[in-house]
Amino acid sequence: MPTSSKPRTPNRLRKTILASSLAVTLAAGGTTAWALDRFVVEKVEISDVSAYEAEQAGSTDSETAAATDSATDTATASATDTDTETDTDTDTVLTDTSYTSEDSSIQISTVVTGSGDETVTYYVADVELTDATTLRSAFADDSFGENITETTSAIAEANNAIFAINGDYYGFRDTGIVIRNGVVYRDEGARQGLAFYTDGTVQVYDETTTTAEQLLADGVWNTLSFGPSLLDDGEIAAGIEDVEVDTNFGNHSIQGEQPRTAVGVIDENHLVFVVVDGRSDGYSDGVTMTELAGIMQGLGATTAYNIDGGGSSTMYFDGELVNNPLGKGEERATSDILYIGQ
Repeated sequence: MPTSSKPRTPNRLRKTILASSLAVTLAAGGTTAWALDRFVVEKVEISDVSAYEAEQAGSTDSETAAATDSATDTATASATDTDTETDTDTDTVLTDTSYTSEDSSIQISTVVTGSGDETVTYYVADVELTDATTLRSAFADDSFGENITETTSAIAEANNAIFAINGDYYGFRDTGIVIRNGVVYRDEGARQGLAFYTDGTVQVYDETTTTAEQLLADGVWNTLSFGPSLLDDGEIAAGIEDVEVDTNFGNHSIQGEQPRTAVGVIDENHLVFVVVDGRSDGYSDGVTMTELAGIMQGLGATTAYNIDGGGSSTMYFDGELVNNPLGKGEERATSDILYIGQ
C-alpha cells in the first residue's frame, strides 16, 4: 500500500491558503467576505457529536428497556452454555490486505489497467457485514456543521477505524438529507441520495420526495447526499455524464476523467467500495462517470453511487493510506468518513 514520507499540510494552513487565494481572486464586487464565509469559516452546529449521538441513543433505549431486559435474560441463560464457542468467534485475523472479525470481513485489492498516460489505478474493498450498523459515519473534529474538515486518516484514527473511505463532504453545502448512525442532522432534500438501512439493504432515493424523519422511521441508518447513481438494476444509468451535484462557486461540474470514490451493493450486507486515483500521468489518469459505473458493474454491483472525489478520494486501512491521492500521497481534508471500527 503506497505511503508518503512527506508531512501532511496542516488543515489550518490549508484554510489560510484558501482564504488568501479567495481574497485575491474575488476581491471585486464585495464577494470576498461572502466567499470566505461560504467556503472557509467554520460553522459549528454540534460541537460534540459523540455525546449527541449517545444522548439520542439513550433516549431511544429508555423507551425499549423493558422489552430488552426480558430478551436479555433469556439470551444470557442460553449463552452461558456456549461461552467457549463465542470466545472463539470473536477472534480477529488481520493481514496487509484483509481483516476478519465476527462483525465484518474486509478484502482489499489493487487493479491497474491501461498503460502510459492511459494508466488507471484503483483500489477495491470488498466488505461483508453481519450487522449493517457496523458501517458507521464520523465527522471531522467530532463536530457537525459547515467547513469543518480533517483528513480521512485523521478522522479514522480518532474513531479507531480499521477501514475508512471519504464521505460525501456534506460540510461543503447546506442542503441534502444527512442521517448518520441513526441520528438526523439535516433535512433539506435537494438531490439523489443513498440510504443504508439497518436490515442491510441500500437504496438510491430522491431526497425531495421524503423527509429525514420518514427515512429514520423506515429504518435508515446512514445517508449520503452526492451522486449521481451509477447503476440501475445492474445497468449503467443514463445521463450520468451530465449531472451537476452542486452549481455553486468552484464546483460546477464533476465530469471528465477524475479521481473517484464510489459505493456499490452486491447483496444485503455485502458492499464494495472503490477509490480511483487520478490526475497523475503514468500512475493513474482517473475515470469518467461512465467508466466508474463500468468498474462497479464489473465487480458485480447492482446498485452503485458516486460520492465526493478529486483530492478527497481516499481509502484507509489499518493505520495507512491504501491509495495515493493525486499521485502525491497527500490527503485533502474533508468533512466526514464512512468507516468500520476495530
